[in-house]
Amino acid sequence: KEHFPIPGGLPARQEANAKCGLPSKSLSTYTWQEIQRHNQKTDKWLVINRKVYDVTGWADRHPGGRRVLNHCAGEDATSQLVEDFQELRRTLETMNMFNANLGFFFLHLAQVLILEALAWVIVWHFGSGWLITIFIYFLLTVAQAQDSFLQHDLGHLSVFKKSKWNRLMQNFVIGHLKGFSAKWWNNRHSQHHVKTNIYPKDPDVVFGPFFVVGDLQPVKVCLQILSTREMFQEVVLGKVYTFDIAWVSTFYIRYFITFGPFYGIFGTLVLIYLVKLLESLWVAYVTQMSHIPMKMSTEENQDWFSSQVLATCNVEQSFFNDWFTGHLNFQIEHHLFPTMPRHNYHKVAPLVKSLCAKHGLPYVNKPILKAFGDIIR
Repeated sequence: KEHFPIPGGLPARQEANAKCGLPSKSLSTYTWQEIQRHNQKTDKWLVINRKVYDVTGWADRHPGGRRVLNHCAGEDATSQLVEDFQELRRTLETMNMFNANLGFFFLHLAQVLILEALAWVIVWHFGSGWLITIFIYFLLTVAQAQDSFLQHDLGHLSVFKKSKWNRLMQNFVIGHLKGFSAKWWNNRHSQHHVKTNIYPKDPDVVFGPFFVVGDLQPVKVCLQILSTREMFQEVVLGKVYTFDIAWVSTFYIRYFITFGPFYGIFGTLVLIYLVKLLESLWVAYVTQMSHIPMKMSTEENQDWFSSQVLATCNVEQSFFNDWFTGHLNFQIEHHLFPTMPRHNYHKVAPLVKSLCAKHGLPYVNKPILKAFGDIIR
């Protein structure tokens, strides 16, 4: 069902009637205070273009998952409030900036497969000495990091035109090549994009209780007690993904088949752990250098364009930076246009920068070493 809100508590029936051709008596009007009360798991209202929608029964069918709608319930969820931003998107669509170059992503996948195959060939030919082990550790870490960036592209549906092909390949890359759950990643990452740097709705900025960021998080973490029942439901009930477990199992089976004969079971487990450790540090620095130093707050109900720009920064472009970050050095463009193929970010960056200047928003672009340093400043 749909209703019409009253911005600031003022009547809006006449405007709503003119747009919809409905008689005044058939419309309900609400204040924002009334709308904001409908933000519960069993009672969700959203506002889109001044219309109020009850999306409670539709939440489980949302592509980003139930939690995405939970975070926006009782708010104005209009995706693009700035007319200039709408016009920019239309322009980029006519420029085919949302069309992927499949050759680019094929070469990226080939890079990963070659690195993994090379690591096995080297240890098979030269043995498992310390120097060889350190070298293949390096090769496998690079492969894992580049896997992360490729599955990120697929998770955003920015490679293939059909969603099912993106999802299938994402499961192969993140499940078989990396050993992680696609559903787990998609659930967290969708929340991150909807509420970037908004505590506690963005899971990427919730590090408590041992590490806290921002001004309010230390206080809230001290007061928060995680429910045992909630943890049990989250981890044990309903969150066990059989399909994902099957994919992840193939990762470990493959590693034990290829490296087990040279390192044994324990040695292979150590190899996997060390590769994952270094790769996780790599990817964490890449992702957090664009967000942690930026504005972090609780909910402010800003328009989409402003909220993404203020919570995000870029890193200067170079061939190395593009490769090392998986083109996430163009984090602003990525957050404004999540489904855009990353090989087009550099083409649209000047247009985004111009739009930021027009509306007085900071377009932050840093050298990579400064970006790394700002994480811990």
